[in-house]
Amino acid sequence: MPTTRMERTAGALRSAAHPLRGDAADFDPLLEHIGDARYVLIGEASHGTHEFYRIRAEITKRLVRDKGFAGVAVEADWPDAYRVNRFVRGRSDDGDATEALGGFRRFPQWMWRNADVLDFVGWLRAHNDALADTERRVGFYGLDLYSLHASIEAVLAYLRTVDPEAARIAQARYACFDHFGGDLHRYGAATQFGLTPSCEREVIAQLIALQQAAGEYAKRDGRLDPDALFYAEQNARVVRNAEAYYRATVAGGVESWNLRDTHMAETLTMLSDYLSRDGDEAKVVVWAHNSHLGDATWTELGRHGELNVGQLVREQHPTECVLIGFTTHTGTVTAASDWDAPAERKRVRPSLAGSYERLFHDTGLGNFLLLFEAGDELAGMLEPSRLERAIGVIYRPETERQSHYFMASLSQQFDAVLHYDETRAVEPLERHAGWDRGELPETFPSAL
Repeated sequence: MPTTRMERTAGALRSAAHPLRGDAADFDPLLEHIGDARYVLIGEASHGTHEFYRIRAEITKRLVRDKGFAGVAVEADWPDAYRVNRFVRGRSDDGDATEALGGFRRFPQWMWRNADVLDFVGWLRAHNDALADTERRVGFYGLDLYSLHASIEAVLAYLRTVDPEAARIAQARYACFDHFGGDLHRYGAATQFGLTPSCEREVIAQLIALQQAAGEYAKRDGRLDPDALFYAEQNARVVRNAEAYYRATVAGGVESWNLRDTHMAETLTMLSDYLSRDGDEAKVVVWAHNSHLGDATWTELGRHGELNVGQLVREQHPTECVLIGFTTHTGTVTAASDWDAPAERKRVRPSLAGSYERLFHDTGLGNFLLLFEAGDELAGMLEPSRLERAIGVIYRPETERQSHYFMASLSQQFDAVLHYDETRAVEPLERHAGWDRGELPETFPSAL
C-alpha cells in the first residue's frame, strides 16, 4: 500500500530528530549547528512556559561559556533590563537577583519576574564575578520601546549630572507629554485626530542634541558608570521611537508592529556595535517570542506586510545568524485573559489537526530538536505552510484557532526548532491565589 505524504513526513521527522533526554549532551548538535554565528535568536511559543525559559537559559549558558557571547538582549524595556545589566556586571546597589528584577512591574510582570529568569540572572552574576577581566563580563539588555516615561527620566537624570543647562532644555522638550500623564494611548489618539500637536519634533531634537554633545560629555562623565552615556543615548532613542509607535497604534494595521520590531532590530545592531568597541566583533543572543524571531517573510503575517526582528537580522547578517524556535503540544501556561488582567495558570489545549505541533506530537518522539539546512529533505517536506501556534501574554482557549494560530513555513522561518510535547506554566515571583487555583482540570474540552 503506498505511503501518504503525511506518513513520509513523519518518517523523515523520526529520522532527523535529535532526542532531548534532559542530559548535558542534548544541545551539542545545536551548538555545532550554530558554529561561529554572531547572532543567535532564541524564541518561545508563549510568554509563560517554563521549558521555553529554562531551555533558552541553558543554551545561552553554553553560548556564553563555550562561544564567548558578550550580551543577552531580551524582549523587555531598556531601563528595566539595564538595572539587571548593572547587577550582573557588579555595578549596582541591588543586593540580589530578585531585587535587580524589581523594575519589571508593568504588565505582564511574570514575563521577566519569574523563577527561571531569576535563576539565570543569578547564574550570570556568578559567571561574571568569576572572570578576572571585568571588561569581559556579559551584559543583559532590553530591546523594547514601551518605557517612554522611564526613559525620559533616565535622560534627564544623566543630563542633570553632566550638563544641568541641557537638562533644563530637555525637560522643557519632554514637557510636551505632560498633558497626558501616563496614558500614551490617549496621546496617540489626540495627535492622530488633530486635537493636539505631536511631540515628534521635540523628541527628535533631544536625541540629536544628546548625540551632538556626546563627545564633550564623554570627557566629563568620569564620575559615572562607564556606560552611562551609552545608556542615556539609547533612552533618548527609545523616547523618539516610542512617540512614533504610540501615534501609529491608533491607525491600526501593521505600522505599529513594524515600528516596534524595527526599533528592536536597530537596538540589537547598536548594542552589538557598542560591545564590539574593543575591536572584536561581539556575539549577542536574543530572547523574544517566536513571532518576533521567526523570519516573517515565511508567514501569512509577512504576506500582509508585517516584518520582524528575525527577518531584519537575516537580511543584514545572512551568514552570521541562527534563528531558533520552540513548539509545544499541550500542558499549562501562565497568561492573562485580557490586557492588565491577573496572571492565571491556564491549560493549553492540545494542538489542532493540521498544525506543526500536532504533526510533531503524532510522531510519538516526545521532546526533540530539529535542525534545518537549505535543500535538505526534511526542510523541503516542512516548507509548505501549516498552522503554527503563538500564545503571547493573553491566552483565550475559547477562540484558539482565531486567536492563536497562523499559517507559516516553519523550516524557512527557523534554522532550528525545539519541540517539548507537554510543558508547564512558568512560575511568577508574585503568585496570587488566582494563579494557584487557575489550572483547569484534565477534562477541559480540547476541541473547538
